[in-house]
Amino acid sequence: MIKPIVTSLIMLRMPSEEATPEDAQVGQDLLDTLAAHAHECVGLAANMIGVHKRVIVVQDGSKARLMYNPDIIRGAGEYRTEEACLSLQGTRPTARWRRIKVSYLDEEFHQHVRTFTGEVAQAIQHEIDHCNGVVI
Repeated sequence: MIKPIVTSLIMLRMPSEEATPEDAQVGQDLLDTLAAHAHECVGLAANMIGVHKRVIVVQDGSKARLMYNPDIIRGAGEYRTEEACLSLQGTRPTARWRRIKVSYLDEEFHQHVRTFTGEVAQAIQHEIDHCNGVVI
């Protein structure tokens, strides 16, 4: 189901709780909402649709990659950039890693550890920040 985007900083700054298999509908709602906003964003976190669970989705090439309980294990190649966010107006400066190693559960709740680079890595970092209550 396509959900409305949260813009309240109070809501966005609340850290999220670990997701469980019972949160599968949250993942589907994120996929649906990202598809509806594909023309203006490349990722979403569950708190952006009003659910404080560690669930994100990012566009990874032609695939929307759903991640439950994502954590960055390692980052390399720090750089400064400007980012926009669907929940906020304008752009803001931030620091990101060019390469990240991420631990996460997929849509079937199978464990993965994978390295991401470039725009996908940047989007994952942005959405994990959301899970941690960090707003750019």
